[in-house]
Amino acid sequence: MKFAFSLKNKLKIAFLLFCIMCCTLLIRFLEDKSVEKINESFISMYNDRLVPATDLYFIAENLHYKNEILQETLLGNGAVHPSTGMVKMNTHNRKIDSVINKYELTLLVKQEQNFLNDLKKALTVQQGLEAKILNMAGTEGRAIYESMGRNAANQTLAKLSALIKIQSKVGNELIKGSEIFVSGTKVYSTLQVILAIVIGIMIVAIISASNVVKVQSDKFNLN
Repeated sequence: MKFAFSLKNKLKIAFLLFCIMCCTLLIRFLEDKSVEKINESFISMYNDRLVPATDLYFIAENLHYKNEILQETLLGNGAVHPSTGMVKMNTHNRKIDSVINKYELTLLVKQEQNFLNDLKKALTVQQGLEAKILNMAGTEGRAIYESMGRNAANQTLAKLSALIKIQSKVGNELIKGSEIFVSGTKVYSTLQVILAIVIGIMIVAIISASNVVKVQSDKFNLN
């Protein structure tokens, strides 16, 4: 009877330890997943937010250079010939197109994609007007620039600014997501500490129970 009772207790303890072991493995798995998600968030922050944001400012820089070319061609008293201005303009257009193509390969949310499409349309309109202005040059070119060209350039900058702002918004959302995963990792670490304490208490309890049984057995033998 004593043997059966002892065996039953051992089975309960073994089952409890097995459950604790399973919980520890599960917590470890969840913790690894959280770390993986945090790592993915930081990689995405760099590849899909920081680098593209720098590229978008590069587009703004090229738009500024294009405006300078128009100013020098139209108002520079022949400092830049229209054909030379067209060559320079096409060089900057190719740089902008290259950045746009690179940007499209990054991870884009729906709102970003919409803003990017708006920017591409604005760039197309602006490039068409720039070509028309440089082909005409002189008085007619200046008239087109003043009536439509300047406004088209401002519209393009506005679309670019909106795209840059949405970049910051999405970046903040990624940071908040990382903070959630970090909080989860802290919770998992706390649970691991609690399980370690429970295991320690169980070990002490088992040792104490073993000592009590041993003392009682020794007394029984002396009697």
